[in-house]
Amino acid sequence: MSKVTVVGAGNVGATCADVIVKQGIADEVVLLDIKEGVSEGKAMDIMQTANILNINTRLTGVTNDYEATKDSDVVVITSGIPRKPGMTREELIGVNAGIVKSVTDQLLKYSPNAIIICISNPMDTMTYLIHKVSGLPKNRIIGMGGALDSARFKYFLSNALGANATEVEGIVIGGHGDTTMIPLVRFAAYRGVPATNYLSAEQLEKVAADTMVGGATLTKLLGTSAWYAPGAAGAQMVKAVLHNEKKLISCSALLDGEYGEKDLCIGVPAIIGKNGIEKIVEFDLNDQEKELFKKSAEAVHKTNAALASAL
Repeated sequence: MSKVTVVGAGNVGATCADVIVKQGIADEVVLLDIKEGVSEGKAMDIMQTANILNINTRLTGVTNDYEATKDSDVVVITSGIPRKPGMTREELIGVNAGIVKSVTDQLLKYSPNAIIICISNPMDTMTYLIHKVSGLPKNRIIGMGGALDSARFKYFLSNALGANATEVEGIVIGGHGDTTMIPLVRFAAYRGVPATNYLSAEQLEKVAADTMVGGATLTKLLGTSAWYAPGAAGAQMVKAVLHNEKKLISCSALLDGEYGEKDLCIGVPAIIGKNGIEKIVEFDLNDQEKELFKKSAEAVHKTNAALASAL
């Protein structure tokens, strides 16, 4: 019996739980939130599709009942608040750091062997925080950002190619931010053939630029942060762990010399399986890509520095 807990029943958390349930990724899912009735209501709504969609997974919604999360194999943390007008990045980090720390402590109390997937923002810094407060082996903590960024890259790439999105390859590394992510255009491909064979440098540059502002574009259109793709990306990572898929997915991982960085969580290609991050894969970056990664790492280090005063 496999069990997953999703903390935070907002748009992203509820979507993540919904995808896990409807794809039959786990046997049991617990959706937890601090607001009375929200997780219970969303869980009930999702489960009322069980007969229609032939669902066998059991989903339960609870309010602040961490005991209900006991013995989870994977926990997904989506908790936190978005940045509001007039709020500094340091203030956002301070509030969300406190929330994520508390959630992590409670989850590990009941599921000490769980693998943790972090979606909370700022995602790379919150993933780093979980490493610092939990003391868990680095393979058991995964930041989701790179999976979402790569999915957006493949979306824009498939549109430019006029191709099926399932037949294109593309990966994004670096920080999970509009100015820090790095779509690796040189590695993009369509059915194994480099995308450079089909698209001009200008077209590929636009694909990369659209990817980098993918989240901001949706926020402008929707008036709030996106949730379908982020929730599905979280579910994708849960599936890779529970089903031991050994899948190459870009994710925020704690580096210890890889890509020339240490003591930093940032997006890199990794093999995800039953042990979480089973291997960090080092792509052979050219000088320009290495420089972009260095600048991205510097930006994430700077954001992490605000954690000291936040805790």
